[in-house]
Amino acid sequence: MNDFLFWGGGLGLALIAEALLARYEVLAYGAGWRAPVTELPGGLPYARGAAPDRPPAAYLVYLDGIGKRRVRDSRDGGQLVKALLAGAPELRLLGQVQPYSPLAEPLADRPVWAWLRRRVGLLLFLHNVMQIFVAADHRYRPLYNRAVGSQIATQLRLAGYRPGSGVPVVLLSYSGGAQVATGAVDELHTRLRSPLLLITLGGFHNGANDITRAEHLHRLTSAGDRIERVGTWIFPQRWRLFRGSGWNRARRAGKITVHRLDPATHVGPGSYISPTARLPDGRSHLDRTADTVIGLIRAHIPNELYSE
Repeated sequence: MNDFLFWGGGLGLALIAEALLARYEVLAYGAGWRAPVTELPGGLPYARGAAPDRPPAAYLVYLDGIGKRRVRDSRDGGQLVKALLAGAPELRLLGQVQPYSPLAEPLADRPVWAWLRRRVGLLLFLHNVMQIFVAADHRYRPLYNRAVGSQIATQLRLAGYRPGSGVPVVLLSYSGGAQVATGAVDELHTRLRSPLLLITLGGFHNGANDITRAEHLHRLTSAGDRIERVGTWIFPQRWRLFRGSGWNRARRAGKITVHRLDPATHVGPGSYISPTARLPDGRSHLDRTADTVIGLIRAHIPNELYSE
């Protein structure tokens, strides 16, 4: 009993600390106390894929789930990114955006977090979870959206994107990255004037963000994804009853298309990005997800920008 109270009390204190730290970062951005990071570590390109000497068919920005801690890492060791680059060499892909940092600072590169990671790894997980709920909170959401939308726009321009060029920008988001992707729409439209396509993979978001300025949102989901389903339950703006929410306005306008990737799960050996789980046609879940994403992007690209 004493052990339970000890660990329960410790977790409660950790949650309170994370809630305060998550709010501090977005407020520091809004107050101008600290400038967002724009430079990448030495030797890391701003984008991979199509050569920068001519416009690619589209720019693809990958916003990973809550496991994102560094510029380089992703929950699957980069396998989805590699599969997309191999299957669609006409794209320029950016994976360095920090969706859970309004200041664009990788979490694991901060000295205090490097120390904590060796001792209390759960705090890294809690930090990014709390950032999702800060991004969803109506008090902080506009500022958070502006911060991360600006971060994405800056990284795209550094990767060679020319505002007003007409080259499509695709935001591919996994899990909680969907909250950030839907929130970045207005800022990206203002800064880049680009055609914008959203693809959510097991998207966990509150449905409050206005995605009117996005051309379309493709929702990749599965009956086996319990975490995404929780998001549709706990956020009232996702309920059909709340007709005025950004999500329901987009749904009625025909801007949302659902694609089933059954029987994939959100995480684990049967996840959307599993290279070992197999489908009846012999493909892995990773292969099917990459094929689906590439097909949706190519269907969206104007003929003058892409010919297979």
